[in-house]
Amino acid sequence: MIMPMLVRSLGHLCFLTTLVFAASSAHAAEKFKLEEASIDSIHAGIRSGEVTCTQIVENYVKRARAYNGTCAALVTKDGGSVSTAKGQVRGGAPITFPTKTVAISKVVPDFDKYKGLTPDYGRMEATMSDPSVQQQYGMVVGMPNAKQVNALETLNLRGERSVSCKAECDAATGPLPASCPAACDAFRKNPDALEYAASLDAKYGKNPDTKAMPLYCTPMSFKAVFDAKDMRSIGGGDVNYAMDAPPVDGTMAERLRKAGAIIYAKAHNSEYNGGSGDPSGDAKLEHPQFGAGGSRESWGGQTCNPYDTTRETGGSSGGSGVSVAANLVVCSICETTGGSCRNPANFNGVVNLVATKGMTSFGGGIGANPFQDRPGINCRSVKDAVTVLDAFRDPISNFFDPRDPYTALSTMTALKTPYAAALSDPSAKKPLAGMRIGIVREFMVKHSMGDAPVSDGINREIKVLKELGAEIFETIDPEYQDDPSIPNLAFGYQEALAETVPFHMPEVLSWKKDGKPEFKVDGWDVTSRDYLVSASVHKAPWPKNLDIERMVGNPPANPDDITGYTFAYDMAKYLMLRGDSRVYDWATLNANAKYFSDARRVAMKNWENKAMDIRTGAVDFTMKRRYVLQMATLKVMAQNKLDVLVTPSDRKMANRIGYASNPTRWGAGHGAAMGTPEVFVPAGFTDTVYDPTYALSADGTKYEGVDASKATKLSSPLPFTIGFFAGPGSESVVIKVASAYEAATKHRKPPKDFGPVKGEI
Repeated sequence: MIMPMLVRSLGHLCFLTTLVFAASSAHAAEKFKLEEASIDSIHAGIRSGEVTCTQIVENYVKRARAYNGTCAALVTKDGGSVSTAKGQVRGGAPITFPTKTVAISKVVPDFDKYKGLTPDYGRMEATMSDPSVQQQYGMVVGMPNAKQVNALETLNLRGERSVSCKAECDAATGPLPASCPAACDAFRKNPDALEYAASLDAKYGKNPDTKAMPLYCTPMSFKAVFDAKDMRSIGGGDVNYAMDAPPVDGTMAERLRKAGAIIYAKAHNSEYNGGSGDPSGDAKLEHPQFGAGGSRESWGGQTCNPYDTTRETGGSSGGSGVSVAANLVVCSICETTGGSCRNPANFNGVVNLVATKGMTSFGGGIGANPFQDRPGINCRSVKDAVTVLDAFRDPISNFFDPRDPYTALSTMTALKTPYAAALSDPSAKKPLAGMRIGIVREFMVKHSMGDAPVSDGINREIKVLKELGAEIFETIDPEYQDDPSIPNLAFGYQEALAETVPFHMPEVLSWKKDGKPEFKVDGWDVTSRDYLVSASVHKAPWPKNLDIERMVGNPPANPDDITGYTFAYDMAKYLMLRGDSRVYDWATLNANAKYFSDARRVAMKNWENKAMDIRTGAVDFTMKRRYVLQMATLKVMAQNKLDVLVTPSDRKMANRIGYASNPTRWGAGHGAAMGTPEVFVPAGFTDTVYDPTYALSADGTKYEGVDASKATKLSSPLPFTIGFFAGPGSESVVIKVASAYEAATKHRKPPKDFGPVKGEI
């Protein structure tokens, strides 16, 4: 009996040992680590004593030192080297720039035959804001395997968070030096990110009140266009303000600080939300710049994609998407006028949540079009994004903010209870049972080979929604092959637009393309009253090419229409409210600014000089379009009893920085056009892209992008996202579907070249 008992005892000991090992392994697995940290894991780590708030911020600073440097090289005439140059201080040391350049003949074909204006060759120059700091100007390309992303333009660290009040002007104690602007006396009293973290540790230790402060010790970046009183806030421009930090916080920063967030950094963007193009005028381009850019600023420089640093980030909130993707922050506040939040989420593999227009205030921000501008949220999970949305809520006024008149709309659409309650239960086997989901095929049409990887990828992901219990339906598009396994909607967007456009926007049927009518129906004059009435009651065919995708796009250029009012108006309004003594209107802005390219200089000068006629058609168009698109969408959903609609974010993959861009296609910017809630979630990766190429025009004066016909296999796959949207005020149902899909797929993966740094927790 001794041997069996011994065997049983040893077996029992092994079993106990296994349990202990498993328990210790589980504990080790739960140990806090900064990479891919969530809001919950930060709170758990602080409560367990594994980490302090100060240590969390210190480690994010370490990551910024390691990964937030330059990732682009200059494009020059001959590819020769340039002198060593240093940029602004970030994380305690100045950034440096590469001395090697790329010859323009390596970027564009047949340059020896080019007869156009002298290109805007890349060069290093001193900035206007701080002549001791240099930046890259002119043409650049992304550097391969740079292991840098240049996502955060300014860190909230004492001595480097402001150019107006740097070094001794930002000293914590003592008399203000006479050489410092008087405004620095108040500015230096603002704690920086490390000091604020230390104060939280001192006050709360291991027991933070996360009910009162749901974002406790959550380091966040904010797109450069949003004001933060303790950091340089100038929209990414290289502008010599009298005081580059604003006198007060923007509403987003103010409310999220109260929720415990650490406003840690300003994220790069496409300067001033992309600058709204060039409205044309007396200022003329002297030096053209070729190539895609994504997010680039005059002050901060070029931002790069962490999955492939030769590629763009999407714009205009590129730094927001990248800083979250590369684990430089937990979450980021982005901004969208068209696709400026969803594109950076798509190209960088992170979640994007944008609420109904009017729920999140734009107070204290530089906009491009007030009617469409919306703050959005980029995080690595839907739960974190929803936590940020709930944290923005004011306990008394809910989402209303007197600084933004659009937030009055939130009194009709916003819930007074937490949106976190809508998150799907991850343990449920069929969390979407009973839900009806419509796939908008119009946004999945493959206009070129380059659309295929994403369109096909999204189509594969639809099966996940079925497996989660949802009933799936699809719209019909003549250019998209019908899927026999998915029922068609009985009433689609073509029918809905036929019922709404003829009365509300009949001018659309008169649009011309290349001087010819854009929309035709055999046997009908589509501009006539007879046709409009007949189409509206489905007794005349609707033009096949006038679909939801086309309606989301912009109208053709019309010289008789006074456009370009929105950006000029909003910038002038922002400068007036800010009240800087040196920069206070368009003229003083340009007089104290320097731009990264000749194209930006020309555009901004034309904005300054543009004769503004308030009888603008641009605002009329966007207001009418929103009503038509909302009504059409709601009717499609109601008539088919749908809960949510599904689209890709963008069918194009990230272009190579400095190389050709895809020829213009109508995008999936439906959310911005409609002002409706949307959530985009990582949907996978692709190792196949179709990079567009350059073609020299017949007269040799310019280069144009051409769609690729050959696939490129990538050594580092690129991410893409799937989008869920519904009507105004439908945040809860969109959140439910997005979170269920996310839990079932777990497609989010961090970029391999930006892992933990030495000594990182």
